[in-house]
Amino acid sequence: MRVLVTGVTGQLGHDCVLELKDRGIEVQGVSSREFPLTDAEAMRRYMAIYKPTCVIHCAAYTAVDRAEDDEAACMAVNAAGTANLAKLCREFRAKMVYISTDYVFPGDGTEPYETDAPKGPTNVYGKSKLMGEEAVSSILRRCFIVRISWVFGINGKNFIRTMLRLGQSHAKLTVVDDQVGSPTYTRDLAVLLADMIQTERYGVYHATNEGFCSWADLAAEVFRQAGMPVVVEPVPSSAYPTRAVRPHNSRMSKRSLTEAGFSLLPRWQDAVGRYLIELESLREQQEARAE
Repeated sequence: MRVLVTGVTGQLGHDCVLELKDRGIEVQGVSSREFPLTDAEAMRRYMAIYKPTCVIHCAAYTAVDRAEDDEAACMAVNAAGTANLAKLCREFRAKMVYISTDYVFPGDGTEPYETDAPKGPTNVYGKSKLMGEEAVSSILRRCFIVRISWVFGINGKNFIRTMLRLGQSHAKLTVVDDQVGSPTYTRDLAVLLADMIQTERYGVYHATNEGFCSWADLAAEVFRQAGMPVVVEPVPSSAYPTRAVRPHNSRMSKRSLTEAGFSLLPRWQDAVGRYLIELESLREQQEARAE
């Protein structure tokens, strides 16, 4: 197996490369510099040289609010770029993993969305990712579409890091509590994806850490486990208006994972604890290098 991972400079791409290397699987991570999703010919040249047997497509345009005013750029990467990559996977006979999002759903109600639930994205980013899904599933038979949400990992900015930073200078923080979903620790997800690509169990999956919470719940748990005396005051989404509409219901059912025989990710509270340990280890390494 020879795996190409796009978006290596991001949180998930970074951890996927580490996980595959740990398993002794040949892997190459690429960024937009050497593998621009808006340049089909450049992508083809790279794939012709590397000849991957599998592509894990983590790269995406993820500036959700900016996408509302820059729809063309978002669509060029997430929709057209993904379609071109899927065609290249077909040409080079590579299986493909496409990382998608809870944003493909309308985000209403309180029940977890099944993989085949009606779609209805409420923002440009969600629409672009849904178009990417549709392109991959129409072009390839050998593909995995994996929807995730509320991502956090060691190689980038995320909600948990923001809370830890703000908690250093604030005794109380107001955090949205009417958006409910599941966090996704990229180190846990990378394990699942590495398992997945070594099978032929193609299909659509939801893959987040187990359990549901609001953003306020997540913040409170972060401060509890970090031992920081920060009070979290729950507020409605209206207190923080954003350019793009966010889903209130990001709950996703894992039935497809269970039915396919894949292991569920650990509970989100457990993931938060291990992530805090990983952050502390990184801080210590950085301090040691600075000495």
